Amino acid sequence: MTSLYDDKEAANYKTDLDLRVYTSRLLGRDASLVLHGGGNTSVKSTATNLFGESEDILYVKGSGWDLATIEAEGFAPVKMDMLLKMAELKELSDTDMVKYQRLAMTNPSAPNPSVEAILHAIIPFKFVDHTHTDAVVTITNTQGGEDKIKELYGDKVLVIPYIMPGFVLAKLVYDMTKDVDWSKLEGMVLMNHGLFTFNDDAKKSYEKTIELVERAENYLTERGADLHVEKETSHPKSTSSFLTAHVELLTLAKIRKEVSNLKGRATVSIYNDSDLALYFSKQNIDKIATQGPLTPDHVIRTKRVPAILRDDFKSDLANYVKEYKEYFEAYKKDETLLNPAPNFAILKGAGALSFGANAKEANIIKDINEHTFEAILKAEKLGGYKALSAENIFEVEYWSLEQAKLKGGGSAPEFSGKVALVTGAASGIGLAIAKMLNKRGAAVVALDINPEVEKIFAKADVIGIKCDLTCSDDIQNAISKTVKSFGGIDIVVSNAGIFTPSENLDMLSDENWQRSMDINLTSHQKLLKYTAPFLKLGVDASIVMVASKNFPAPGKGAAAYSVAKAGQTQLARIAALELGEYGVRVNTLHPHAVFDTAIWTDEVLESRAKAYGMSVEEYKTNNVLKTEICSDDVAELVCAMAGKSFSKTTGSQVAIDGGSDRII
Repeated sequence: MTSLYDDKEAANYKTDLDLRVYTSRLLGRDASLVLHGGGNTSVKSTATNLFGESEDILYVKGSGWDLATIEAEGFAPVKMDMLLKMAELKELSDTDMVKYQRLAMTNPSAPNPSVEAILHAIIPFKFVDHTHTDAVVTITNTQGGEDKIKELYGDKVLVIPYIMPGFVLAKLVYDMTKDVDWSKLEGMVLMNHGLFTFNDDAKKSYEKTIELVERAENYLTERGADLHVEKETSHPKSTSSFLTAHVELLTLAKIRKEVSNLKGRATVSIYNDSDLALYFSKQNIDKIATQGPLTPDHVIRTKRVPAILRDDFKSDLANYVKEYKEYFEAYKKDETLLNPAPNFAILKGAGALSFGANAKEANIIKDINEHTFEAILKAEKLGGYKALSAENIFEVEYWSLEQAKLKGGGSAPEFSGKVALVTGAASGIGLAIAKMLNKRGAAVVALDINPEVEKIFAKADVIGIKCDLTCSDDIQNAISKTVKSFGGIDIVVSNAGIFTPSENLDMLSDENWQRSMDINLTSHQKLLKYTAPFLKLGVDASIVMVASKNFPAPGKGAAAYSVAKAGQTQLARIAALELGEYGVRVNTLHPHAVFDTAIWTDEVLESRAKAYGMSVEEYKTNNVLKTEICSDDVAELVCAMAGKSFSKTTGSQVAIDGGSDRII
């Protein structure tokens, strides 16, 4: 563990809050310290109120902010005197704590203060840093963990027995530290929870975290609890049906479909076949993976335990749901049952899966799992992993504050949890379609022969893949990445195509004819062939063929293009007939004169307009409705066809051209 503090950079930050932002981001930069919104930090300062009076203010991390990216506005300003008075109360409900902390804020538009705000307030130092450091929590989550922590830090660190976060934790620390000489403490360890460090100097508080974590890391190494995972050169060999390349992908899609059914919504499923995940999945996972999370904060994301899946995964998932409901019944008071389906699964001997309402959520769970797998394996070497009891975990999972968040959540985007594959996505219509599907919640895989597609789309929920759609291997590789990245395929937008030079039949070259057939027809057939098995396992699956006005209204000199587009349209009609019994809808749209695409340069537009004796603007609106068609208009129709509007329509063809008298 190395300090990232840079004196030269820190000199640029003049205010207490700016310096607090800087060191908070240093903590957030290291995933082994805090992960996806975990941990919290604060600084005590002063501010002048409306009446010119100076007030002591605690600037504490606000709910919903991540230390890795936090800004000054991410810190809630709370009056210190109010927080200190709250600490003296004998009892305070969670809802009242949140209410009165908000009442004590000096900026009503700031985020809710951390549930640890009172605890930060009673620690008598300017800067307070709270992390969920892997190394320290790993040691606490072992047999005899408290004794190990005391052996490691001696009396320089105050050890706090595990208790629920929020007021009860603050009250416990308040009572335990009434007679404590804080100046002799280097930090606090909250059992099964994390580490606190503090100082009046931002650098010293931050670097004390680094020092204490490094000592914990060294402790683990010295006792043989480090981890060396051998690199997997190929998928592990076993009798599991997960492990044959083609069957593996279909199995992943089947699992995702079953989990989506259990959750009652489309679910993104990310396959983790990292060396660590594969190694972990080969251990005695029925024992070590079913005790509970590394820290109770993770339970909101991961649930208490994963599903353990073998060949009969449907039965395993059904048993998981049954056992989750039994867990709920055992500890419930007046809580509302959360969805009982798993949020992640261990594939026996073959890695892990994480399930989310969207790709961001599934990736967060995957990251948490990676850290948890490593911690469990290290804890096993240190005497055995020992998580909190099921009752303790339930208390956090069904915490009233979290229940309130669930009840107050808005509706998800239309395509949330769905997986879309879009071809020809590096420019023009395909680019607009991929962006719009992603904006409306879908995880998107964008394919194009142009390698720029990989730079255009390079986020957790939308990835670009260079793919020659005339090459079967390229398509299968793209599908493999899609299924491993997101779990399956629900929407295929078969859009890729080219315009061939205008040639009358008696001059039509074999090369242009074949090139048009290969790209404008055969590539669509290949895409259907290889995606169909996954679409059959999709959620409300849909294929949208982007064909052309040249099918219903061909023109002279466009035989190669028009015939291929006619074949593509006929292909879609046959696909609708063949896939309908599996619930897969197939619809076709025929765009025309979409002028914001790359082929319509200013020069081309001016030339075509002149040929018709029109201005450019007149040419662009030369249709019945006198309106211009753009790529976003086509993308809107694609979204409609893939969505609820066309939920009971298949085999249809819709022109998007402003109205063409030749078609009408």
